[in-house]
Amino acid sequence: MAMKIYTKTGDLGETSLWGKAGVKRTRKDSLRVESYGAVDEANASIGMARAKADPALDQMLERVQHRLFALGADLSNINPDRACRIGDEDVLMLEEWIDALDQSLPALKEFILPGGSETAGALHLARTVVRRAERRLVSFLAEEPSYRVHLKFLNRLSDFLFVAARRANQVSGVGDITAKF
Repeated sequence: MAMKIYTKTGDLGETSLWGKAGVKRTRKDSLRVESYGAVDEANASIGMARAKADPALDQMLERVQHRLFALGADLSNINPDRACRIGDEDVLMLEEWIDALDQSLPALKEFILPGGSETAGALHLARTVVRRAERRLVSFLAEEPSYRVHLKFLNRLSDFLFVAARRANQVSGVGDITAKF
């Protein structure tokens, strides 16, 4: 028998967290749930960007989605002795991708507007959603400071998405538009 999608256990604004002590109920607007919920939003927005991406970029974005799923799983884990799935190697992977993509781009000397090609627009939107997830995690870190590498990963991910958007525009023959303010 297949598992039902709806459980009705969250109808009063609470959700379950799992740990060694068993099920723990918490409010759906807790900082922990807000944090992994924002990560889920970021993952979905990257999924939208993948629909427009070239195969090489799509491959990177798929890898990012898997890492974001792991990040959300880490944030929902209430075991005090948990082993985190996100580590410094994930941050390093993003830094390597940023450096590789950035080598082919013109030097950035001014602020640019988000947008351009469809792919770049989707990547810029994903970048802002990742920034929201980062802000939520900053709030949660006041309660649970053990997720610092996760914050570093989100920060670097937004940088990667920015460079990826610029690269998507370059591949599409669309130049950066300087912001006038």
